[in-house]
Amino acid sequence: MKVFNTLTRKKEEFKPLIAGKVSMYVCGPTVYNYIHIGNARSVIAFDTIRRYLEYRGYDVNYVSNFTDVDDKMINEAKKENITVPELAQRYIDAYLEDTSALNIEPANLHPRATHEIKDIIAFVEDLIDKGYAYEVDGDVYYRAKKFANYGQLSDQNIAQLEEGASEHINAAEQDKKEDPIDFALWKSQKEPDEIAWQSPWGMGRPGWHIECSVMSTKYLGDSIDIHGGGQDLEFPHHENEIAQSEAKTGQKFVKYWLHNGFVTVGKKQEKMSKSLHNFVTVHDILQKVDPQVLRFYMSSVQYRRPINYSEDGLKQAATVLERYKNVLRNSQSRLNDKTSIVDEDLRSALLAAKEEFTRAMDDDFNVQNALSVMYDLVSKVNSHLSQAQVDKESLNEFVATFKQWLLIFGVSFQTKVNSDDDQINQMVDQRNQARKDKDWATSDRLRDELKAMGIILEDTAQGTRWHRA
Repeated sequence: MKVFNTLTRKKEEFKPLIAGKVSMYVCGPTVYNYIHIGNARSVIAFDTIRRYLEYRGYDVNYVSNFTDVDDKMINEAKKENITVPELAQRYIDAYLEDTSALNIEPANLHPRATHEIKDIIAFVEDLIDKGYAYEVDGDVYYRAKKFANYGQLSDQNIAQLEEGASEHINAAEQDKKEDPIDFALWKSQKEPDEIAWQSPWGMGRPGWHIECSVMSTKYLGDSIDIHGGGQDLEFPHHENEIAQSEAKTGQKFVKYWLHNGFVTVGKKQEKMSKSLHNFVTVHDILQKVDPQVLRFYMSSVQYRRPINYSEDGLKQAATVLERYKNVLRNSQSRLNDKTSIVDEDLRSALLAAKEEFTRAMDDDFNVQNALSVMYDLVSKVNSHLSQAQVDKESLNEFVATFKQWLLIFGVSFQTKVNSDDDQINQMVDQRNQARKDKDWATSDRLRDELKAMGIILEDTAQGTRWHRA
């Protein structure tokens, strides 16, 4: 298996630090609003990666945090006249509800920044003791130049970073910093009613970057296998995480850095973001779109590539999913056939598809090639299903394998067993008997009654099948 490592800007063979186990940290949301489709891209992309690693037999320890205190949260809470924890809990609950609808596998742990204040303070104190950080009037900053490899992840040199930083900081902060590229580890309380915690430097709160360094190393260890997030986090967030973590531990922080592409919208394919006011929240879209369709659509592009979000794309995803649902339903129906044959062509096609699917996904999680394998296999199975007799052993293997593949993309067609299934089966049997007796009036009446119950009938050469609309 090979993955593209942002740090080295090339594909590398994937070898976890501990054989058979993968430690994985993915930056979670700042919980001051509902997540939009752009935010969901990262959640879905890394859930797909995690699921494939589990499919390949790895034991994955997956941690994704909640940033539950920062400037945006303080401002929003003040505007709504509520506390920051109240705001955070509202949108954490909304996040969990939305991601559950999208069939995101729950993280092994969702740590919150505000629950880790003691460890954050200890981490900052250690950086000060090592000479990597300094305090000024209650604020603590990191000496970026002291870290030898600063800028390596984002492929920027110090001169470029200093020029960029000097354009984005105000004069008051500039006067405090030793260098424009130094960044905040701890921020002093600005107003008496602002959320804050007692620290050796006075009342204050953590900076954004230090939170993830503390939570990832605390719950996964000083060195981890995979750290993921959106491309917009490469700098400064992930760059600063590396500097903080490696300065404290003296060890390589992350073996493989993975970053997902943006979601774009419109003909100009602009990045979807709250700042551009061109976003659609998952909460809103799930009122109109089947969650499985949205999940499948967002999973169908390789994680590093951008997705241009569109209604047409959602419709195409819905069409493909319906095709997959039908082939599984029809295959399972034929498993009830009384006789079976051996079809060597189908067995060879299944074996080849399994190899091709793994080869595609092992190549930096190339979902587009993997989905092509799935689509082609469905065509072969549909052709086989049109025969008078089928290879039940192969169909059984196809159903099991295809369901596993779909789960990698967060899709499951499993439905609850309904208490009226026996009644429906009896009505279908009665209709079949009426058709044999050429009692067309009874046959039509039963079909209409079933249709009113939301039951669709399919009369095939192998018998009558039914499914819910």
